[in-house]
Amino acid sequence: MSKKQIMSGQWVSGKNRIKCNLPLIIFEDDNSVITYCPALDLSGYGSTEEEARKSFEVTLSEYFRYTVNKKTLAEDLRKNGWIIRKNLKKEPVPPTLALLLERNEDFSRIFNTYEFQKINTTINIPSLV
Repeated sequence: MSKKQIMSGQWVSGKNRIKCNLPLIIFEDDNSVITYCPALDLSGYGSTEEEARKSFEVTLSEYFRYTVNKKTLAEDLRKNGWIIRKNLKKEPVPPTLALLLERNEDFSRIFNTYEFQKINTTINIPSLV
């Protein structure tokens, strides 16, 4: 796999949101189903895949609410390997799969230990401006 492989699809900018396709990793651990987004380092869980996805949606919503309120979204995305330009009007660039495997111990462990399913989902990221 090329180190240049980006984990997102096309960006579509909206008035206050940026739509981005990001992968979710779905796997089982200790009789729970986990939905994990390595590009944001967020997860949700449940006894079924549907419960895990709904839990992830709540986690994602709370993450954005908190980071937007505290004005730390851009900083947190940078911490997770995203490229955020000084001109915040330009779309952020999510980290590559290779970078995440190198820097994120949890993702590396999941990738190397568990059988998982990868699905792409559209996530609405609040505008950074």
